Amino acid sequence: MAKQSMLKFVTVEKQTPEKRAPNLRTSDFDEIYRDFAASKAAEQSGRCSQCGVPYCQSHCPLHNNIPDWLRMTAEGRLQEAYELSQATNTFPEICGRICPQDRLCEGNCVIEQSGHGTVTIGAVEKYLTDLAWENGWVKPITATSTQSETVGIIGAGPAGLSAADVLTRAGIKVTVYDRYDRAGGLLTYGIPGFKLEKPVVMKRIAQLQEAGVEFVQNCNVGVDVSFAALREKHHAILIATGVYKARDIVAPGVDLSGLVPALDYLTVSNRISFGDNVAAYEDGTLNAKGKRVVVIGGGDTAMDCVRTAVRQGATSVKCLYRRDRANMPGSQREVQNAEEEGVEFVWLTTPSAFAGKDRVAAVVVQRMRLGAPDASGRQMPEVIDNADYLEPADLVITALGFEPEALPEQWQTPDLGVTRWGTIKAHFQTHATNMDGVFAAGDIVRGASLVVWAIRDGREAADAMLAYISASAQVAAE
Repeated sequence: MAKQSMLKFVTVEKQTPEKRAPNLRTSDFDEIYRDFAASKAAEQSGRCSQCGVPYCQSHCPLHNNIPDWLRMTAEGRLQEAYELSQATNTFPEICGRICPQDRLCEGNCVIEQSGHGTVTIGAVEKYLTDLAWENGWVKPITATSTQSETVGIIGAGPAGLSAADVLTRAGIKVTVYDRYDRAGGLLTYGIPGFKLEKPVVMKRIAQLQEAGVEFVQNCNVGVDVSFAALREKHHAILIATGVYKARDIVAPGVDLSGLVPALDYLTVSNRISFGDNVAAYEDGTLNAKGKRVVVIGGGDTAMDCVRTAVRQGATSVKCLYRRDRANMPGSQREVQNAEEEGVEFVWLTTPSAFAGKDRVAAVVVQRMRLGAPDASGRQMPEVIDNADYLEPADLVITALGFEPEALPEQWQTPDLGVTRWGTIKAHFQTHATNMDGVFAAGDIVRGASLVVWAIRDGREAADAMLAYISASAQVAAE
């Protein structure tokens, strides 16, 4: 009888890749998890129960064939496993590193529900793709045909890059316009290296460039080139700008120096990791070294900020969040990592004001309690009267989320349809906007969300654009 490679969750315990010790990992911006050994990846993959209804797959935005490539990994068919994961995911090595698997595939693992601990899906995905790069299994992008049509993509984040990949494979000439000096969007400048080392991103961008994708960097649409000119130049346009406008905090003292938006702070830190010289870092404006740091927010961006501040040498790092741990939006895994690295979480607190003469010196903190649930089912925070206190701070980082910029105004395109939240109004399947030949994908449509959703949106939009280009060519031929 053949040896059974799967269903080992009863006898084999869940095990994640080893983490570097906190005192070691806080001294640099390298990734904190060590790689799986081949035997360990096979062992952990073999814990999969091969469910008849794979909830891990259905709760993955890309609907990755997770049980199948876990089985292949357990059986030692590693190249096949990689190719299957790559078939549905443009950037599996990125998703393996930064997806909140505890809220998606792993959080819906059947054996997790039965108390055996989830299969470590993300770690296996990362292992497979890193192995693929090492062994040359990642092939250059090649077009199935050559077409005369061109597409312009505005935004070089995950949605734009995944669309560029699909379109290029179909033979479409793609030009990507981006306001930054490096492609990648938040993958490059928003996510710290200890979660996603930058060479991982740069390899995929280089792959696209080698396939013929043109990147026009430092290009601010609406300033350096008009949206109308891009529509005139290309057969179709994809808007994939993401959402970068920081949500404002309304409280006395917000105009004091020393209060900085999260993305400004993270962007500078990532630039330093690239070796750039940044004045705001050198003069201490966006540098936590030797400072008492307070981060306001409870999402993944807040987690990135607190862990960055620790690595920059802050004397103390505290995170204020208005709900409790169970009700925070960020990954619990990231909270645990932050706590291991010395971050203090102050639950059920919110800033009511900022104190200081010209520069912030303290945060006036209000204590909260959880009241009745709101429409989403989450308990609403309520202020506890007369429970304020002062929290000393030299640097306050606000991580309250992001909102879309007013693109119709910036691009002098008032006809471009937007929702009441300011996001681009697009068809939920085709991603078509109300303007002919203009599509939109990623956070600029759905609001601030996950990288994996942006990848899915970009791939779907690319397929719809190919259908649009084909239909337009047919009409022109008639």
